[in-house]
Amino acid sequence: MAKLYFYYSAMNAGKTTTLLQSAYNYHERGMNTLVLKPSIDDRHTKTKVRSRIGLETNAVSFSSEDNLLALAKKVNNKTPLSCVLLDEAQFLTKKQVFELGEVVDRLDVPVLTYGLRTDFKGEPFDGSLNLLAWADELIEIKTVCHCGKKATMVLRIDKKGKPAIQGKQILIGGNDSYISVCRKHFKSKKSIK
Repeated sequence: MAKLYFYYSAMNAGKTTTLLQSAYNYHERGMNTLVLKPSIDDRHTKTKVRSRIGLETNAVSFSSEDNLLALAKKVNNKTPLSCVLLDEAQFLTKKQVFELGEVVDRLDVPVLTYGLRTDFKGEPFDGSLNLLAWADELIEIKTVCHCGKKATMVLRIDKKGKPAIQGKQILIGGNDSYISVCRKHFKSKKSIK
């Protein structure tokens, strides 16, 4: 029976690497997958999902206006899907989370989503909030703070390594812009050297 999964963590926990490993496992067994990536994530290329350790696979880019059920149906009609995998799930809209649930319920295709739970202010992203409410399975991927505790939060940092307190919720970036920290260090807004 197909399910909607939400794999979540702070940054640098290996979410994308886990997605790529899952995609590889399906392909190795001769199964067809659909890998999706929000078009807002343009760090590398819009047509590939790439991990920090250099692994990558082809992906279909989508915008916040796209209907993910219709997209999955179109692909599934050509070649039956064994799984849909979606990177950067925090950028989903509430409607798209519902559509992914429909992929599971109507097409009987498992959907594995991977993303951040909260932004640099400690506020939930719309996609994450709705996945936390609607997903059948919630799986935390763990990473560590510089102090050794589990990192659950993300700090946005400036070029001097100082935490940002204000700004737009979405600013695409990697290790140069964000660090993962525990709640204690998030609250104290400490710089990491």
